[in-house]
Amino acid sequence: MPRSQGFPELKNDTFLRAAWGEDTDYTPVWCMRQAGRYLPEFRETRAAQDFFSTCRSPEACCELTLQPLRRFPLDAAIIFSDILVVPQALGMEVTMVPGKGPSFPEPLREDRDLERLRDPAAVASELGYVFQAITLTRQQLAGRVPLIGFAGAPWTLMTYMVEGGSSSTMAQAKRWLYQRPQASHQLLRILTDALVPYLVGQVAAGAQALQLFESHAGHLGPQLFNKFALPYIRDVAKRVKARLQESGLAPVPMIIFAKDGHFALEELAQAGYEVVGLDWTVAPEKARERVGKTVTLQGNLDPCALYASEEEIGRLVQQMLNDFGPQRYIANLGHGLYPDMDPEHVGAFVDAVHRYSRLLRQN
Repeated sequence: MPRSQGFPELKNDTFLRAAWGEDTDYTPVWCMRQAGRYLPEFRETRAAQDFFSTCRSPEACCELTLQPLRRFPLDAAIIFSDILVVPQALGMEVTMVPGKGPSFPEPLREDRDLERLRDPAAVASELGYVFQAITLTRQQLAGRVPLIGFAGAPWTLMTYMVEGGSSSTMAQAKRWLYQRPQASHQLLRILTDALVPYLVGQVAAGAQALQLFESHAGHLGPQLFNKFALPYIRDVAKRVKARLQESGLAPVPMIIFAKDGHFALEELAQAGYEVVGLDWTVAPEKARERVGKTVTLQGNLDPCALYASEEEIGRLVQQMLNDFGPQRYIANLGHGLYPDMDPEHVGAFVDAVHRYSRLLRQN
């Protein structure tokens, strides 16, 4: 694995300091899906290529990652990629159908389908294009802000692999949990074994923080979550940290974002991650009471609040910052930006966070 490739010195480490729980002069902010279709320049860059071809082009990923930073004074960049490159690397075919989303022509239907999957230890070597994108982007960022790497959590990846695409109920994936618990655990272990070297490889390539997306946590109640999601979320953090240490790589802060996983906040706060991401259905003060002082919180403005006027966005941000408090906090949305959002309003959100968080600290 390549060691830190003499990257430019980091000029703004506010996001990393907040992630580690250190005091900051203002609240750092970034947005999930900040490199996205709401930007005309993103649509222009992406127009020529199929989605996964774009993911496989380090130059394209680098350009898309940097676009929002040219417009807004964000405090972090997140590499442009997709959580489904992992199932692809395990040998599953995935296509992105315009207007419909991801599609797996041959989803997993029974236990023996697991034999089709490649050795998880080989996954990182299939995903060299992500590592190249990270290294290139880290160089091009020239130390402006830290670069975040990411992956989907095992349960969320399993849902796509079994459902064959998006689903409103996840009934097929949950049927597995109830009817095929052994095979489910086997699949979740395969995914965990693939994710650990993939995330470590991202750090070796230059990622300065990692976020794990458990986007489909909300389809599981507390029992299923504690049985089929949480153990693997914990395992990923523990093993990534151990592997970084063994590889002589500096530790990086890790973020867990379990959407609609409010029933498991306490467990997530103790799962080995420095930062717990919240969606907009969670009240910040209550979350803070429940997780205690040991983790940083990230979130959680309703993305649809960006449809409001710029003045109203300012008011909503002020309320949010008051509720979270000044320290151990990274501002973000409670989910990704939507394609029809006005970039001006994204700018208003970022500016409001910076402005009000400085004021809060003066008072």
